[in-house]
Amino acid sequence: MTEIQNEPRLIVETGLDRRVADIIEPTLEQLGYRLVRVRMSAQNGLTMQIMCERNDGTMTVEDCEAVSMAVSPVLDVEDPVDKAYHLEVSSPGIDRPMVRKSDFARWQGHLVKCETSILVDGRKRFRGKIVSSDADGFKVERDQPAYGEEPTVVIPFSALAEAKLILTDDLIRDALRADKAAKAEAANQNGEDEE
Repeated sequence: MTEIQNEPRLIVETGLDRRVADIIEPTLEQLGYRLVRVRMSAQNGLTMQIMCERNDGTMTVEDCEAVSMAVSPVLDVEDPVDKAYHLEVSSPGIDRPMVRKSDFARWQGHLVKCETSILVDGRKRFRGKIVSSDADGFKVERDQPAYGEEPTVVIPFSALAEAKLILTDDLIRDALRADKAAKAEAANQNGEDEE
């Protein structure tokens, strides 16, 4: 599946985190990155965590440095935080938050833990394998359905409050394969550009 650069996030921040996201997202997009999440925490005094990735899902240490160098001056000018803070730029990691429709298509077949803002099939929390996804939602095959529950449930994207992949051996294997393939494709493109 081809990644869409300007695909909107389904799950967005609120309050100060949202203000920071609104400030930095245009800069990230200009550099070819997609914002995954902004989160302020009390870690090390006050830490602003910016989680992002390239459009192909990769993120290297050099990418983190480039993002940090690009967003720092923007944040200095806009000054959304009235206290000193540490800036931390990172990749989403293997057990990543799922924030775009394409995340559910890309990681189909893997375990996800999610929460909805409204009751879906009598629940708000789900855990299971992503079976399929479309423009409106995704289908989860439940890990351990309760007695009387259907083994699969369709969760509308409009009801999604939070979702995260669950770390498994299969996920690690597939993430490493995807990373290797993306690096090989980037190397091929760089080779073609130099010719």
